[in-house]
Amino acid sequence: MRRAMFFMLFGGLAVALVWLLARAMAPGGFTLFEALALLAYAGTVPWAALSASNALLGFAVLMASRNPAACVLPALREVRPAMPAGHTAILICIRSEDMAAVLPPLARLLDGLAAAGVASHFTPWFLSDTPEGPAAQAEAAAIAGFTTRYPATRYRRRAENTGFKAGNVMDFCDHHAQGAEFMLCLDADSEMTAEAVLRLVACMAAEPRLAILQQLIVGRPAGAAFPRLYQFGMRAGMRLWATGQAWWQGDEGPYWGHNAIIRIAPFQAHARLEALPNGSPILSHDQVEAARLHAAGWKVAMLPIEAGSLTATPPALPEFIGREARWGTGSMQYFRLFRLPGLTWMGRWQFAQAIMLFAVAPLWALVLVFALANVATGGGGADASRLALAMLAVWAALQAPKWLGFAELLLKPALAAEYGGRAKVLRGAALTLPFTLLLDSISACNTALVLALLPFRQKPGWAVQNRAERGVGWWDAARLFWPHTLFGVLALALLPLAAWPWALPWLAGLVLAVPFCVLTAAPGVSAWLRARGLAATPEELAANPPAAPPP
Repeated sequence: MRRAMFFMLFGGLAVALVWLLARAMAPGGFTLFEALALLAYAGTVPWAALSASNALLGFAVLMASRNPAACVLPALREVRPAMPAGHTAILICIRSEDMAAVLPPLARLLDGLAAAGVASHFTPWFLSDTPEGPAAQAEAAAIAGFTTRYPATRYRRRAENTGFKAGNVMDFCDHHAQGAEFMLCLDADSEMTAEAVLRLVACMAAEPRLAILQQLIVGRPAGAAFPRLYQFGMRAGMRLWATGQAWWQGDEGPYWGHNAIIRIAPFQAHARLEALPNGSPILSHDQVEAARLHAAGWKVAMLPIEAGSLTATPPALPEFIGREARWGTGSMQYFRLFRLPGLTWMGRWQFAQAIMLFAVAPLWALVLVFALANVATGGGGADASRLALAMLAVWAALQAPKWLGFAELLLKPALAAEYGGRAKVLRGAALTLPFTLLLDSISACNTALVLALLPFRQKPGWAVQNRAERGVGWWDAARLFWPHTLFGVLALALLPLAAWPWALPWLAGLVLAVPFCVLTAAPGVSAWLRARGLAATPEELAANPPAAPPP
């Protein structure tokens, strides 16, 4: 019944969005380029309808239920953090990382488990894919020092990173998991509290058919402007999106690859990933592992709780678009996996959803290209007011999780207080609006370029990531974003002024890509945000409460 309700809402929103644009174009009849633009636009609509549907359902659940986790997963209604019965391996997957940034969050987790009296039930494992050389030597030395304080720590470095992270984790299952019932998978920039980990362990113990339990993941406190503004909006939206999705997907949910607990035996038996027919490894492993477990009759679920599960946000726009490019490259491989034997229809939906997230970018680029071609060939007769309404509607659908998330914060004083109060929430939302408008068009254009060039790239793989906050120079930004800027400027030059009101929200980010990149990484802008406590996370405010006002 929940899934039927979702797809009725999803289908209704999709039809309405297509109808609005078709109605705007209809008065003057359809030229060839208008028809092509409408067709490309229709391809983008499923993602917009999915965003709005999950947001509306998540908003209803969070506003109506006192216990959203129980509403999503009734079997876990009475679960509380408790003394674990089995043993859990804590896996930290690393590859050429700055260990000075990796070790402190793990130390805090281990100290929390020790304070709770359960440290003996957990063993931390560093699973390294760092190539031989100075980075590997520094890594080994840092972990050796860490082991003197936490002697239960284990360290294994592979000579070759076969299968990338998925191969790293499966190698652990095959050769080192003896005696452990569960494994907690963490990335190098992950952080979890002892309470959150014990909650996940207790849930796994309460539901023996649960193979993966994924908690909500929020951004770690950040000083730079880009991650602060991005994760402020992302956190509000993801809370609703994930809750709505979990409400109708139930125990056939997604896996996001980290900050999740896994039952080792079924994972080892069913989640092993073979290479693709062309010999390439599967890059975005998490959705495939979840789909394999669904097919084997195991449950994969998402716990809609934020507390205690964090990860770092890319420190600047170049790292962000690099991450999007990696994820998009991996998601495009899913086209080859729909026919895997035994998959459930929900497993295939997870593949389709991941593809939609990135496929909409080239489709939006085509919408704009066909619109420009229509103008250049003398076409046009669309109703300007109806066209503006159609564009506003699709933008509202795409941004529904974020803005309904802000509405939830404002309607719940106790939740708003965690962000510094309603006034701080409103100021953060006001900053997030232009930030999101500019970022979305840059990201879409970049993803379109990446996917267009994908067939001509060499064999794909994962590169070492920069996680440290940094400034970006004007020359570096121009070198990265001159294609985006050129496309935006040419598009505005070709469009008549009457079309600018509906085109500017999509093109402004491209025209301003270079200054946007520089300013969102600039130390002065970051300091201004921090000094005013804007776009701060609850974790940052809890660690640095505002000073008491003078008497």
